Amino acid sequence: MNVLKQIACVTLMNIRSVPQRLGASSVIVIGIAGVVGVLVSILAMVGGLSQMMSSTARADRAIVVSTGASFETLSNIAREATQIISNAPGIKHGTDGKELASAEALVIVRLPLKQGGNDGNVTLRGVSDTAMAVRPEIQLVEGRLFGSAVREVIVGRTLQRQFRDLELGKHLLLRGAAWTVVGVFESHGDPHEAEMMTGAESLQSAFERNTFQSVAVGLESADSFAQFKAALTGNPALAVDAMREADYYRQQSRAFSRLLSILAYVIGGIMAVGAVFGALNAMYSAVSTRTVEIATLRVLGFGASAVVVSVFAEALLLAILGGALGGCFAWLMFNGHAISTNGGGLTQLSVPLAVDLRLVGFGVLWACLIGMVGAAFPAIRAARAPLASALRGI
Repeated sequence: MNVLKQIACVTLMNIRSVPQRLGASSVIVIGIAGVVGVLVSILAMVGGLSQMMSSTARADRAIVVSTGASFETLSNIAREATQIISNAPGIKHGTDGKELASAEALVIVRLPLKQGGNDGNVTLRGVSDTAMAVRPEIQLVEGRLFGSAVREVIVGRTLQRQFRDLELGKHLLLRGAAWTVVGVFESHGDPHEAEMMTGAESLQSAFERNTFQSVAVGLESADSFAQFKAALTGNPALAVDAMREADYYRQQSRAFSRLLSILAYVIGGIMAVGAVFGALNAMYSAVSTRTVEIATLRVLGFGASAVVVSVFAEALLLAILGGALGGCFAWLMFNGHAISTNGGGLTQLSVPLAVDLRLVGFGVLWACLIGMVGAAFPAIRAARAPLASALRGI
């Protein structure tokens, strides 16, 4: 009998005996399923964050912040500078002839969360009257737009789901003054949907500010960015950085995504070590119960390679089953849901969890690696066991 036939026979015999060792086999499957479920669910946050940020960005839109500022909240642009930026070449004009540039001021306020009874950070964004033309994806779904020079806000749908007292007509106490919720907007689940918006002048007056944090501009085309940026960087009166919107949001999410990825692999690695020891114990038990059987096969002419491969095949089968179970559990429990967290810009973010086939496949590969490591030593031991002792069941 050739080697391939030997491997097939021994492997089939091992797999058929799995139901007789259901307890030990379940340890491997459940342990690996737990590892994969945790790993995939955390990585789903990374994918969801990237998806959320990319859905915000447009190729024909740019964001200007002060030089060296990583986030809008750390930026500071003088009023005179915003006027120079708004007149830069490459900016698109609206139907009324005005440049599509929105000088925006931001403050972080605290509001009560719906769950837990604690407060969370919320961005209150003061925008220019051209803001809705610059960001046409923002659509009012309830109420009306805030008025000029009055303390009125519109709130994002995502924000409304997370925080209390954000329904139409509600009054918010911010900086000792009452602000009225007059509208609710949606913007395809992007970060702006987790914000409140008002007029820039209203915000600056209420919070005693006279500078802006950023300028969002609509460009004539994606190719106009180079001209626009050159005009700003070549102006000695300005100390600002211009970025394509996609680059800005990619920069914002990079640190948080890196942290989540490290967390996923550290936790997954620690759990994987436990799963490896569980697999080792289960496979050693499986091999020890078939010591005489394996020795008899070797006496009949079956090679050591057939024994080794059969042990690996059994472990891989159980690992794949556990990986698929963990991936499916993560998909059923988390895909399409969102988790609330404090983002890098100090504000509350609602990060969607995106579990796809690629992530599930990665989880199964991780499971296979655990199974291979867990099966290595039992397989070698089974192949090297002295025949005389093995036949006596020692």
